[in-house]
Parts: sequence; C-alpha cells; structure tokens
Amino acid sequence: MERNDAHALDDIIAALPADILVTDPVSMEAYRWDRANDPAAGMPLVVVRPTTTEQVQQVVKIAAKHRTPIVPRGAGTGLSGGSTAVERGIVVSLDRMNKIEVDPVTRTVTAGPGALNAEVKAAAAEHGLWYPPDPSSFEICSIGGNVATNAGGLCCVKYGVTTDYVLGVTVVLADGRAVTLGGPRIKDVAGLSLTKLFVGSEGALGLFTEVQLRLIPAQKQPTTLVATFPTLDAATEAVLGIIRQMRPSMLEFMDQPTINAVEDATKMGLDRDAAAMLIAQSDEPSGAALDEIWRIEEICNATGATECFATDDPADGEAFVVARRMAIPAIERLGAVLLEDVGVPLPRLGDLVLGIAEIAENNDVTIATMAHAGDGNTHPLIVLERSDPAQHERAHIAYGEVMDLAISLGGTITGEHGVGRLKRPWLADYLGAEVLELNHRIKKALDPDGILNPGSILVPDKPGR
Repeated sequence: MERNDAHALDDIIAALPADILVTDPVSMEAYRWDRANDPAAGMPLVVVRPTTTEQVQQVVKIAAKHRTPIVPRGAGTGLSGGSTAVERGIVVSLDRMNKIEVDPVTRTVTAGPGALNAEVKAAAAEHGLWYPPDPSSFEICSIGGNVATNAGGLCCVKYGVTTDYVLGVTVVLADGRAVTLGGPRIKDVAGLSLTKLFVGSEGALGLFTEVQLRLIPAQKQPTTLVATFPTLDAATEAVLGIIRQMRPSMLEFMDQPTINAVEDATKMGLDRDAAAMLIAQSDEPSGAALDEIWRIEEICNATGATECFATDDPADGEAFVVARRMAIPAIERLGAVLLEDVGVPLPRLGDLVLGIAEIAENNDVTIATMAHAGDGNTHPLIVLERSDPAQHERAHIAYGEVMDLAISLGGTITGEHGVGRLKRPWLADYLGAEVLELNHRIKKALDPDGILNPGSILVPDKPGR
C-alpha cells in the first residue's frame, strides 16, 4: 500500500475533535523544530495535541493505515533533532497530557508525558519525596521527552539517570495498540525487560502516554564547593581524584569559554582567567557533608587549584548551580551552536577535554565545553558565526572530529541527549555493523512500515518517508 497523506488528513479531521488539531501553516511553524533547529525540518501535514491515550491510538491507527509518518513531540527542548518534523507527516504533541498523581505509600508518581520535570519534582516535594533526574532544562523539559532520551542531569553522578527511575510506561505501538509495561513495583522480573527497551528509544518504537516513576526521600540541603584551575589537566585530574574516593551529589565542569559566557550573562564575579572550574556538592548529613567537601577541597588543592570556595549557605550554593544550568543559553547568546553530547570512561576524561580544545584550535572555531564531570559526559558547544560560511564548514568538521575522538577513546556519541537526526551519521561507527543491524531488526519488528519518527536514530528504510 502506498502512502496517502491527503486521505490521512481527511480521516484525522473526521475522527478527532477539532480543538486538538492544528492545520494552519503559520501555527504549525512552532512545531517543526526542537532546540537543535535542524535545517532539514519539514512542514507537518497536521499537528495533533491529544489529551487521552485513546486519541493517540486513533492517530496512530490512521497513520498506519495510510503509512503516514508520525513524529512525537514533548516540550521541544531536545538537542539532537529527535522531534524534527517530517515533510507532510503528523506531529503528535503530547504537551496536554500532563496529569500528575503521587502515591506516597509506594513512593511512585504517575505522570503524563507532557508533565514538566519541574512539575513532577514539585508534586513529589509536597509529600516529602524527590524525583532526582534533573536536566539543566528541568524547568521547561517534559517527562515524556526525558524518558524518550533517557535524560540525565546534574545529580546523575550519585543518583543515576531517568531509566533508573522508570518503573512502568503505557506506550502506543505502531499499529495503534496501547500496552502497559511494568508498574509501581520495585521488583518485577517477569518476561523480557521491555520497559527498558522503550526508555531512550526516542519515539522510534512507540509513543508514551503515561509513565510511572520511582521517588526517593527528599534530598538534604547540599554543601557546595567551587574550585578554579589554571589548566584543563589540573581540573580533570581533580575529578579523577574525587571519584576515586567518594561519590558527591554533583560534580560539574566548565572550561574557560563557558566561564566567560556565563560571567557575561550573570556578572557574578567568576574568574575569567581560569582554564576550568568545578562545582561540587555533597548532600550527606551535615557533618558528613562538611567532611566530604573538605576532602574534595583537599584534592583540588593538591592538583593545583588556584582558588576554592566552600559554602553551606543554600542561596550561595544555588547561585553556582544556576550558573552551571544556564551555561548553554549563555553560549547561545554568542551565536548559533552545534551541541555535542559525547561521553567517555572517566579515566579518559582528560584526553577528551584536551582533545576538544585541540580540535577547536586546529579548526579555528570556538568550542565551549561543560560537563557532568563525575560520569564523563561532556557537552562541547561549537559556536557558529552566522554570517561566515567558511566558519560554518570548519565548525561542522570540528563537530565530526569531536564525535570521532569520543569513539576513539572508548566513549559514546551521546550520553543523554539522544542520537536524533544530527548524530545519526556516526551511529554505525559507534555501534559496529552487527549491533546496528540488531537495532534495525528491533525497529522493523515493532514498526514494520517505518512510520514512527522516521530518520531519528536509524536511517529510514525508504528515504523521504
């Protein structure tokens, strides 16, 4: 059967309430891109904003009937082009499915995919509980998007990433069936671990309509240390020294270009001459936290820190955390960016950071690097001069070289942002032929017509679909 988009649109209009459909081209513009701003974004056939699982099922069944592509979308904060609209495809925006229900007895929360990470945290806090995964964009990113990309965040060094908290999902498959996998049970090993298969699948295997997440007791007020270093080597050596001895609740890294961009935006008095800065936190009980921070300070001084500042004042500590969270928007003020998300085994962190700096110099581009240093996940941002085509070419070369560098160091092309469409060209080199083929087999088994987010993660079977 051939694809028939016009009939698909007619069927959607006939089957679904008019108030959940967006067909005006001007209004649909906002749904074409995520934060990666993929220039290859198409114009949707229609945007559907469902409020129930049943409505999602209806859309998917119609799309399957006519073989029309579907792109699921959360809050649009993705950084790898994972929710880039496909030309004449259906965008399913799940932002209206945002209900949140906390069960304090089982320490779980049931949330719609459109609920924001910050809203889930706030709902949990009302019961003295905490949802740890905290991407820098936690105030504006959705839980559905977090689950789709297996998002991490600033606290993942101690508390883990999204998959560590997903107990169950309701997902609509490519044929329109809705299945519930897992549930509010801490232990459950019946059958294959299908829940984990869908976490991080970026909408290529199904559409989440509900997730059940594990909560833990509220975090204790952390104590904070900020250390500046004269060289990148000194900073990465400190990271390794810290991780060998302890597991702080936060261990973040910013290089000099990032420090200067954040200082331009905040005017908080950061040391512009520092080659690197570490922000560490301990949320152990008060006495233990002070001891852990003291030990971290000792390690930083031993590796050559130029200055260390420790505080147990909540406002001062949060100011530095906010500075780290705003690093990406601060860099974006300098121009358009190509954002990497490469990670390596911790012993190779220094090689990665120094290698990125060398790539920047060799290609005459600015690369601002920040990192969840405690788990080896870096975010190099390559700044694009908007009016310089030659620099654009050098920047894209540098982008690929950073990806190749991470692979050569035994690392990954994405630690938490997902492959999306932007990193797909490097997936084969990272996975190898046999594992890539296995990915395609799983995709084909669950989405035989290739209608779910075609082009995200894997090359679509039929180009242009």
